[in-house]
Amino acid sequence: MFFASDNAGPAHPQVMQALLDVNQGYANPYGVEPLMDVVRDQVRDLFEAPEAAVYLVATGTAANCLALATLTQPWDTVFCTRFAHIHEDECNGPEFYMSGAKLTLVGQDDKMSAAELRAAIDYEETRGVHGPQRGPVSITQVTERGRVYTLDELRALTELAHGYNLPVHMDGARFANALVTLGCTPAEMTWKLGVDALSFGGTKNGAPGVEAVIFFNPEKAWEFELRRKRGAHLFSKHRYMAAQMNALLTDDLWLSSARRANANMARLVAGLKTVPGMEFHFEPQANIIFGALPRAAHQRLHAAGAVYYLLEGGLDGDPDEALPMRLVCDWSISDDLIDQFVALARG
Repeated sequence: MFFASDNAGPAHPQVMQALLDVNQGYANPYGVEPLMDVVRDQVRDLFEAPEAAVYLVATGTAANCLALATLTQPWDTVFCTRFAHIHEDECNGPEFYMSGAKLTLVGQDDKMSAAELRAAIDYEETRGVHGPQRGPVSITQVTERGRVYTLDELRALTELAHGYNLPVHMDGARFANALVTLGCTPAEMTWKLGVDALSFGGTKNGAPGVEAVIFFNPEKAWEFELRRKRGAHLFSKHRYMAAQMNALLTDDLWLSSARRANANMARLVAGLKTVPGMEFHFEPQANIIFGALPRAAHQRLHAAGAVYYLLEGGLDGDPDEALPMRLVCDWSISDDLIDQFVALARG
């Protein structure tokens, strides 16, 4: 019963088979292998963006950091929420790759509103040479609290950013999960409403380790290539990353994996709603739950070997005290394990 992270599950067998299939003979290195041409065309077709520049890296942190560095001057600030992965979970990597550009935190929650973003933008670039200049807006979809921006919410943010001539980056580590939730097309959730650059996640969605960086306007392409090489993220045996992305995009495996992860979460949510004392901090919209259970339920779950994040408090103490937790479903968790988790929580 592993609900700690969708990073922890197995890679999809079709992706692993693709790695075995590509492990034959010789291929040009550094992203000029023929398979990367296939992947580039797959991504362009998927996003209805024939001119898009498409690159692969091995980690989401590299995708975010290098994409933002390409969009940002060292004297700029990037606007993001206080819960954004680039703020909470990347060890100041963006600031490092952006040569010291800072982050400005917008709002108090995992989703920023247009009003909050406007206030943050208006506050910056008011001190001339002495203060940070306005830089990109970075939006996380799905957010780090498991919520999904609607298309209207995204459009309000991108139109506002572009009104200030600021580019928009989307951290799409769980892009597929959000797309399944909204039922829209990749283009409708990105460039058609104003996203300029996308970190397109693969690792959380069934790959051992691959993320795409997509620039819908290719004018930044060469700079990104230089930054990727200089930042030590240009793989020599690049075909193994291309094979992963190719497998995910073939026959919509990336979407079926996300549908399964979201369906697993829906089953878990339905079960937990029958558990006495269960609280949901946010209505789950994709494959993540933030909520709380009584300590007694956590004790039963941990005793049975369940693995998930207990966010505050320990297992010793008042059995009725509600302790917050995070639960994440990936594509691979079985119905039986979900039902077993719910039964243990119920007691």
